[in-house]
Amino acid sequence: MEIKVYNKLPDEAKKIREEVFVAEQGFTDEYDEIDEKCIHIVLFDKEAIGTCRIYEKTPGEFMFGRLAVLKELRKGGNGRKLVCAAEEEARKNGGKSIILHAQLHAKGFYEKLGYCSVGEIDSEQGCPHIWMRKEI
Repeated sequence: MEIKVYNKLPDEAKKIREEVFVAEQGFTDEYDEIDEKCIHIVLFDKEAIGTCRIYEKTPGEFMFGRLAVLKELRKGGNGRKLVCAAEEEARKNGGKSIILHAQLHAKGFYEKLGYCSVGEIDSEQGCPHIWMRKEI
């Protein structure tokens, strides 16, 4: 396993996000102007198998998002590896906390990693989400 960090959205991350968010989950607004200012993290096991992104939203507070792992590789800690890599990258860049807008079905995953809910359930493209936060 290898983690690579990019300052622009790499093709490997685009491919994974297309497969997970667009083809599998049916989201339509996958890319935005935020991609241009993000740190993109990609997990490789010979080939790219997962990705996420972070950026500094306010001084010391990073926004984490677009966590995607190929469906057949979601068990075995690959998502955890990406979250830990993102937290490490945020700390390296002066981060003190991370916020995220989790799909509601993933809330338990993030809670196991130390994230706490900080808001009400809302909807993003028809999918229930919840805001979560962690001090790092």
